[in-house]
Amino acid sequence: MDAPVTVIREAAWIVAWDEEAGCHCYRRNGDVAFAGNEIVQVGDHYAGPAALEVPGRDVMVMPGLIDLHAHPMSEPMTKGFAEDVGNPRLGWSGLYDYMPAYSPDEAGMRACAQAAYGELLSSGVTTLVDLSVPYEGWIDLAAQSGLRCILAPMFRSARWYTDNGHAVSYEWAEDGGRAAMQAALDVVDRALGHPSGRLSAMVTPAQVDTCTPALLRDAQAAARERGVPLHIHAAQSVVEFHEITRRHGCTPIQWLHSLGLLGAETIVAHAIFLDDHSWILWGEPKRDLAVLADSGVSVAHCPNVFVRHGMVLESFARYRAAGVNLGLGTDTFPHNLVEEMRLAALLGRIAPRSLDGARTADVFAAATVGGARALHRNDLGRLVPGAKADVVLVDLTHPAMRPVRDPLRSRIFGAAERAVRDVYVDGRQVVAGGRVLTVDRDAALDGVDAARLRAARNVPRRDWARRSLDTLSPLALRLHPSAEESQ
Repeated sequence: MDAPVTVIREAAWIVAWDEEAGCHCYRRNGDVAFAGNEIVQVGDHYAGPAALEVPGRDVMVMPGLIDLHAHPMSEPMTKGFAEDVGNPRLGWSGLYDYMPAYSPDEAGMRACAQAAYGELLSSGVTTLVDLSVPYEGWIDLAAQSGLRCILAPMFRSARWYTDNGHAVSYEWAEDGGRAAMQAALDVVDRALGHPSGRLSAMVTPAQVDTCTPALLRDAQAAARERGVPLHIHAAQSVVEFHEITRRHGCTPIQWLHSLGLLGAETIVAHAIFLDDHSWILWGEPKRDLAVLADSGVSVAHCPNVFVRHGMVLESFARYRAAGVNLGLGTDTFPHNLVEEMRLAALLGRIAPRSLDGARTADVFAAATVGGARALHRNDLGRLVPGAKADVVLVDLTHPAMRPVRDPLRSRIFGAAERAVRDVYVDGRQVVAGGRVLTVDRDAALDGVDAARLRAARNVPRRDWARRSLDTLSPLALRLHPSAEESQ
């Protein structure tokens, strides 16, 4: 029996995929139809029987966005903490002393994940790469969210730490991280076999500086055995750059290349601090960008988390021109890929002092087909017959969208998530009238609030200098003496 058909009838604007041109294009006043979880028609009038017809005269229909790099299990809790913190003695990064001091417990992880999943859906993300450490209930939460989730359980050989605030040290596991890798692979295999059909996985050695060469090679072998991508953080901090050059005499990108880890199956998160970045003084010939391009690797670009510390990719346009496939990720809060598109466009014009290469079409392509290409999924990130029915309806009557001359520009530079009306993932409606149907967002945020309070009490125990949360991250404004302390 054929699957029931849903038709979005006479949509005012459609962001359609032009197969011949290999890019998105606008279509006007047409239908988008999907049967079950597959798109069957885009643009022309759909004349077949339909189980459900959705009026489209006041909407833009667009493909669901692909978030190529996020950490839902922890990042919602860092709102109000991480915006203004960074250690000037560690390249302005907050990775090594601030973030380890303030982290959720397992109950907090579950609450954070649910809060992030709801926020992602409400902004029009339909596919998520979820980089988390394995925790109880993760697979079930991902399945219940309604998202198309690629679980990326992280593992490593060592943890980083500082005991003085100006030097980073590494504590290496006796087994080189093999037990952690096996626990992660168990999650990978369970996700790949999940009956929902929406869950998949990738192999994720966490960071280039926390993994031994043996663990990285074994991770690559495991990824190839399962036919899934490999995802790793690299070139994400000045500290990491200098640590790898100290150990190996070459840059993080070139070291991964020497191990054979860079290829079309590899996603490198961030890849900001290449050998020619303005923050890096590296006297050797500059090869990193060419290595990335020639290897066919994909880069997950997450501008928001870095620009907080004054760091930018140099530059979006230059990576594209070199032939590097770029996708976009949220990494931190807000879990809103539209904000990442806006920042990618604006920041991508600063380093080259040019509009070229970081226009609306370029960043939208990164948030859709760029992510799909990294995942080796030509059925995602585009509206075309045969693609998955991951569809977003944007309300053109929303004040933030008006006037509507160019709806993508209105959405990215104006309305962001506020104009999202309906979202379908795999043909199933998960957002209706702006309300997420699959996640109790209020309950999740209550859980995040409770986790924040528990974590705040533990900060002095976790921090190398035994500082309190308010010392690590003072409030934006001083607290008036008459105010009651509420923390």
